[in-house]
Amino acid sequence: MTSTSVKNNFLPPGLVSNLQEVLSKKNNEADKEGDQSKETAESAEPSSSTSVSDAAEAIDSSKPTLLVTNGDGIESPGLVYLVEALVRDGLYNVHVCAPQSDKSVSGHSVTLQETVAVSSAEINGATAFEVSGTPVDCVSLALSGALFSWSKPLLVISGINRGSSCGHHMFYSGVVAGAREALICGVPSLSISLNWKKDESQETDFKDAVAICLPLINAAIRDIEKGLFPKSCSLNIEIPTSPSTNKGFKLTKQSMWRSTPNWLAVSTSRYPAGHFMSNQQSLGIQLAQLGRDASAAGAARRLNTQRKNVEVVESIGVAGKADSNRVKKYFRLEFLDKEQEETDEDLDFRALESGFVAVTPLSLSPHVETDIQTAASDWISAALSGEQ
Repeated sequence: MTSTSVKNNFLPPGLVSNLQEVLSKKNNEADKEGDQSKETAESAEPSSSTSVSDAAEAIDSSKPTLLVTNGDGIESPGLVYLVEALVRDGLYNVHVCAPQSDKSVSGHSVTLQETVAVSSAEINGATAFEVSGTPVDCVSLALSGALFSWSKPLLVISGINRGSSCGHHMFYSGVVAGAREALICGVPSLSISLNWKKDESQETDFKDAVAICLPLINAAIRDIEKGLFPKSCSLNIEIPTSPSTNKGFKLTKQSMWRSTPNWLAVSTSRYPAGHFMSNQQSLGIQLAQLGRDASAAGAARRLNTQRKNVEVVESIGVAGKADSNRVKKYFRLEFLDKEQEETDEDLDFRALESGFVAVTPLSLSPHVETDIQTAASDWISAALSGEQ
């Protein structure tokens, strides 16, 4: 303990005595608080030796281990129906690590310099955890060995998500990012999406989507064990809007298709000062740094030229310095569909709109090499014929 003295040349002896007593008590209290803080910090340090016990689960070593994640959140019907089907077959150890909320357009974002909370979740027959992070956080954590007693499942399945991930949407897509993270970590992966359409799709479509995917999943697991599954690529599976009337599987190529992002200015009277609009979904960039001359009129003109997509993101644009004179503007992002000029029937969105189940091999390279495309095509043909 550091000693503290008070210069008493010009102070009454009684006051000096009282001041010394008060300072002494404060120093003692500070020392105690410091010891308690040190103990708390030590107890909060991560420990790999105790991490596995937090996620204790019974594993049948004779069964392959599967990891399931998604982008829509752990309570989404696509994930729940898929996990229930995998558990019902009784062929696999099924583990789930998924976002606790909707992160469907979070892209390949991760959570840094913030604590990620993990809580156990109830999905009958599966060991499940929900994570306060992105799909990439979930896969990265699950494969790290810090959460489960294993660090490398046989296969990672990301999905089934609500809404397609064709074309450039793959870069925004959280479900594709989850599968991509597995591929980066050297684990084979599948991403699965249902081409959900408002006023046309219904929740039972996810059950039909599961029934369509299970033969391909089973074939992938079988051939991964045999070393026959295509290496260095992940398969993105897009299921048409009416799964039960699909025309079959079709190997496709990633297209250039995308919706048009449309930022609309929102009146400041709608939101009081200091109010921040909630982000139901995020494109990874939560704050749009827009200029002072952002044109609300231009955005309004474009609004009526294209059909609106159902996905909506809200964000905030702030311009100027953080002072009393700063300019604060509010914006709302909508995705607008537009007519596609690409006519190649082997492109993902074309096959999907035509009623096929589009299967697109994705590589970590900017372009999928011809040999990977060929290997994926050969495997899909063999796998589907073997399941018939």
